[in-house]
Amino acid sequence: MYVETTARAARAGGAPETAGGPSLKTLMADYERGLIVDALDASGWHQRRAAARLGVLPTTLLEKMKRLGIRRARAVDPMPAPAVPRS
Repeated sequence: MYVETTARAARAGGAPETAGGPSLKTLMADYERGLIVDALDASGWHQRRAAARLGVLPTTLLEKMKRLGIRRARAVDPMPAPAVPRS
């Protein structure tokens, strides 16, 4: 699961934090990111099912994922190929 912190979002060009804390834009993006990641986790990262759960079109979900930087983490080490006996 990928969730960017508020501080990283501000450094990465997101909305700057005000003296009283994070900006409304940052808080809204974090909230939306959380809803999307929860829906993706609940659907096994199946984007059509997650979009239906959120009540948006799959294309809308994809655009929001791109805008918010949400990507599924991939395994670092691929699964080893099964051993094939040689004849």
